[in-house]
Amino acid sequence: MKTNSNYISSKLPQIGTSIFAVMSQLANEHKAINLSQGFPDFNCSEKLQELVNQSIIKGYNQYAPMPGIMPLREAIAEKTHACFNVSYNPETEITVTAGATQAIYTAISAFIKEGDEVIVFEPAYDCYVPAILMNGGTPKYGKLNFLDYSINWDETRKLISQRTRMIIINSPHNPTGSVLSEEDLKQLEKITENTNILILSDEVYEHIIFDHKIHQGVCRYPNLKKKSLIISSFGKTFHTTGWKMGYVLAPQELMAEFRKIHQFIVFGVNTPIQYAVAEFMKDPENYIHLPNFYQQKRDYFCNILKNSRFNIAPSKGTYFQLLDYSRISDEKEEDFAVRLTKEFKVASIPVSVFYHKKTENTVLRFCFAKSEETMNKAAEILCKI
Repeated sequence: MKTNSNYISSKLPQIGTSIFAVMSQLANEHKAINLSQGFPDFNCSEKLQELVNQSIIKGYNQYAPMPGIMPLREAIAEKTHACFNVSYNPETEITVTAGATQAIYTAISAFIKEGDEVIVFEPAYDCYVPAILMNGGTPKYGKLNFLDYSINWDETRKLISQRTRMIIINSPHNPTGSVLSEEDLKQLEKITENTNILILSDEVYEHIIFDHKIHQGVCRYPNLKKKSLIISSFGKTFHTTGWKMGYVLAPQELMAEFRKIHQFIVFGVNTPIQYAVAEFMKDPENYIHLPNFYQQKRDYFCNILKNSRFNIAPSKGTYFQLLDYSRISDEKEEDFAVRLTKEFKVASIPVSVFYHKKTENTVLRFCFAKSEETMNKAAEILCKI
């Protein structure tokens, strides 16, 4: 029986399957080493696993409160104060979410209406723009400077209009590994002062930052904190991307609106894992070691590729490394990424797909949240190309 296409009126007619799903499927089909999708190939803490099991056995298996269990929200408040010396009320200003993507979609849904404009910096993580479009908003695109992927604030000012409702920032930045500086946050303060522009700050890699840099979270800046929703992720911090557990920080009046939408998207989030994470967070060593842990992996990955024909500028944050293949091929990024997967059995992500109009810079993104064995196998292949 044929489907009547008249029944379908797509909200996202120009949007296809996520590049992460496409490249991971291609990696599986061709038995390639998957350095495309951003997830570790090593397990999370045995202690954390044990805490989850204990939570299940204790009977924490029914609905959690809509904003998240209080012990976890209190642990998040304590961590945030310890890291940034700022306070969020766990009762009214912290909400636990089903991962960062849900949090981002909910935040955009709560505040973006038909005709609102949202400034997005490209290359941009691929969930931002679809969420804007589905809520009737209009994305306004700023392009990060190539090669360092910094923000051009003079150009950003030109994008602001009376219809600008939100600016989305992401630091440490996926897919490029760049990080925002103190000066960047001061510039953001300047261009949004005396406006009703909100900041959606994607900080899921806040603990994965290198070379002794300090993460410039928006909550460090009082004039930004009062108008910002901050997104974070336990999946990135605790090597548990499949658990889909994150949280949002925001002032009470913004959080009240966020929760109105959150309750009808997921209501509550995985109960036993919330109890486990709340207990696990009591020891700060479970997250403050991450910069050193992942910097060792970054340095190892870059070192074993030093004899390759790829150009390497070490990542400043996240667990992604960009490799420039301009000395190898002049193919378009997506074409080269597909060929690399099929012929050479190493999967990556073309950075060009993170622009609304594909921008070709002969750059691919590789995930180094992998064991040394996995990285060695990939490097052996990449060094021969």
